[in-house]
Amino acid sequence: MTSQTLTRRSLQTRLALAYAAGIYAAGTFVLIFVDVPLASIQQTTPKGPSSSGTIPETGAGISLPQLLTGSAVALVILIPVALALGWYVAGRFLRPLRAITTTAKIISAGDLHRRLDLGQPADELTELGHTLDDLFARLQASFDAQRHFVANASHELRTPLAGLRTLLEVALADPDADAESLRSVCKEALALGEHQERLVQALLALATSERGVTRWDTLDLSQIVTGVLASRRDQATRTGIDLAEHLTPALTAGDPGLIESLVANLMDNAIRHNHPDGQVKITTQTAGSQVALTVTNTGPVIPDDQIQRLFQPFQKLVPDRHGRRDGYGLGLAIVNAVTQAHHATLTTSARPEGGLSITVRFARGGSTAA
Repeated sequence: MTSQTLTRRSLQTRLALAYAAGIYAAGTFVLIFVDVPLASIQQTTPKGPSSSGTIPETGAGISLPQLLTGSAVALVILIPVALALGWYVAGRFLRPLRAITTTAKIISAGDLHRRLDLGQPADELTELGHTLDDLFARLQASFDAQRHFVANASHELRTPLAGLRTLLEVALADPDADAESLRSVCKEALALGEHQERLVQALLALATSERGVTRWDTLDLSQIVTGVLASRRDQATRTGIDLAEHLTPALTAGDPGLIESLVANLMDNAIRHNHPDGQVKITTQTAGSQVALTVTNTGPVIPDDQIQRLFQPFQKLVPDRHGRRDGYGLGLAIVNAVTQAHHATLTTSARPEGGLSITVRFARGGSTAA
């Protein structure tokens, strides 16, 4: 007999004893309330023919020993009846819980597609079943996303490694390789190494963002945006992108490193996926109990049904757009992870003329930290 079975039977036993005790106590009170009036009843018995006009005499009532004997017998009979009723009621109440436990064991064994699907009646146990179904659905989505992420990460990491290995093997197999060709091979190998290093850094940033916020500091979004803009102006100038800013103080609370990563990835996405001579507009503002960061960029037209997919890891609207290999499809995934870690809200809309408008709203001041 397993410990789970012992625990379940122990719970049913405790509930049965509790119900039986209640039934027995109710029966005892009923007998007490019935015995007290019966003890005071006087039995009237006529002593002669009623036609003779004799006066009836009052005889003795129900004797106390008779009451006590009858009550004792009733209480003894009530014990097994109360236990049987208690056991039955406890079993009825525990039946949905046993079904939930059995199905949950099957799901935990690996069948994440299974659901409880509790029907009527709508009570607390049914509500628990619906909550568990929602939990299992989120777990299934999380595991599917994890498997998808691992597969994509393995592919992205394997590609530069395979290229590097092929490059070195070709160089070593060439007996006529001179110093200049070997130098060229080394430069290509370094480029592949830098590509892989950037990918690892992006994966680390994503993992750090999904881990959650470990420190809450009061910070100004406008100052963080100013620092990120200063480091991106040269890149924007080389690609002909015009950076427009409208920054007002926007105090919030959070991890400065993660929020800087969020702003940097929004800026990189807006610059990378843009038209030549395009524009990127960055604003920070305070509205009521929230502060907002908005990044709007020109670029290709994006279908509305493709927007949410861009916030998943390794998802690109057009793979290797413009023939460049500087994007991994992780930028907006990092933005989404940082937003969730700070309990902020993320709003994205496709511009009719092309490009995206992304707004992240944080709690104002130190209310989030509190």
